[in-house]
Amino acid sequence: MKNEYAFIAIFEYAEDGINISFPDLPGCFSCAETNATNEAIMNAKEALGLHIFGMEEDGEEIPEPTPLKELNLKKNCIPVLIDVFMPSVRMAAKTSFVKKTLSLPAWLAALADEKKVNCSKIFQDALKAFLGIEDNKTTAIA
Repeated sequence: MKNEYAFIAIFEYAEDGINISFPDLPGCFSCAETNATNEAIMNAKEALGLHIFGMEEDGEEIPEPTPLKELNLKKNCIPVLIDVFMPSVRMAAKTSFVKKTLSLPAWLAALADEKKVNCSKIFQDALKAFLGIEDNKTTAIA
């Protein structure tokens, strides 16, 4: 896996906004407001990073970018080189949190609230101990 990738995104300007696609990465799309080029670049970076992360997770080969001179662009399209630093994308994707609902006896929940206990942290710590995981890199949400 490489740490950095750069692909050409095609920004297609339409009346309702900017449509973003990557010719070398079918299925990798994003969009932005019509006059929001900075938003379009940020959205393109996010789409590119998540798409490549998904390909890595699925064991797919990441293609080599097509040279700009080989692209055929429509009249209302411009090419934009989008780069992404994958270590930060990988870390964000692997340390994102999911909400789990659990049930506690009412008296226990009330006591935990009274003592200002961070139930998410305690649940995470208990689950890690139960699964034999020694990982202190992720932190609990408040």
